[in-house]
Amino acid sequence: MQNSLFKPRFGPLALLIGPALVLFIVFVIVPIILALWFSFFNWSGGKSMSFAGLANYANLIVDAQFWATFGNNIFLIAFCLVGQIGIGFLLAMLICGRALKLKEFHRAVIFFPVVISAVVIGFMWSMIYNKDFGLLNYLLRGLGLEGWIRPYLDEPKTVMLYASIPVVWQYIGLYMVLFLTGIQSIDPAIFEVAEIDGASSLQRARHITLPLLMDTLKVAVMLCIAGNMKIFDHIFIMTGGGPGKSSMVMAMYAYNQTFEMFKLGYSSAISIGIMILSLGMILASRGLLRARGDQ
Repeated sequence: MQNSLFKPRFGPLALLIGPALVLFIVFVIVPIILALWFSFFNWSGGKSMSFAGLANYANLIVDAQFWATFGNNIFLIAFCLVGQIGIGFLLAMLICGRALKLKEFHRAVIFFPVVISAVVIGFMWSMIYNKDFGLLNYLLRGLGLEGWIRPYLDEPKTVMLYASIPVVWQYIGLYMVLFLTGIQSIDPAIFEVAEIDGASSLQRARHITLPLLMDTLKVAVMLCIAGNMKIFDHIFIMTGGGPGKSSMVMAMYAYNQTFEMFKLGYSSAISIGIMILSLGMILASRGLLRARGDQ
């Protein structure tokens, strides 16, 4: 009798999992399968498709522009790993500390940009960066720092740096909440004992909080890599991939190959390439963090 009460029933389980599973198959699995299928063809969007085998992938491997866009994604990931995760962790530690007042207010304000559309964020920061009427240059003029004024999104050497700042700013709150959840799950007695033993805040963060948050850190790094490998909206709105192609990222390159060059077969190969590179970087990061945690 007792076993029958806890025996899972297929009907309720199917009702709970079924809709989500159907949506996942339709919007994730099926598009991946179709992209993989189309990547083996030369196709310009019409009815005529010619089988190309691995030609699209061979072209992708030697495509200098694709690897240049991959380099931009790598820069963005590195910048966001430090900015989003690093600042998010520091803010989480600050909010969990005793010195900060109005913690709920600060948490809400910092998290607020996360819920704003990436298109709105890109447009807003485009106005901030504008050389002629942007807020940033207006403040610099008011402070008498005209020598610092520059066209932030029009300089090929620095455009990725300035384009990365809005991405970091928007998602700091997401990682702050992740770390807050992890920190609040740690037994407060551990910190109390360390404080009694004379450990400073920095020592407690380094030797207690970080090791106990290793699983949360792995999730944060995975989300950061996955999110920035497929980033599109911010860059498209702020720079359009310019000046020239200096700020183009992989998702935008696939977009251009699809809707400007009408190379749907090749753009499908690019999409599969993005997925493979993303999985490879996520697995590599998890391996590094696992090795770090074992030390």
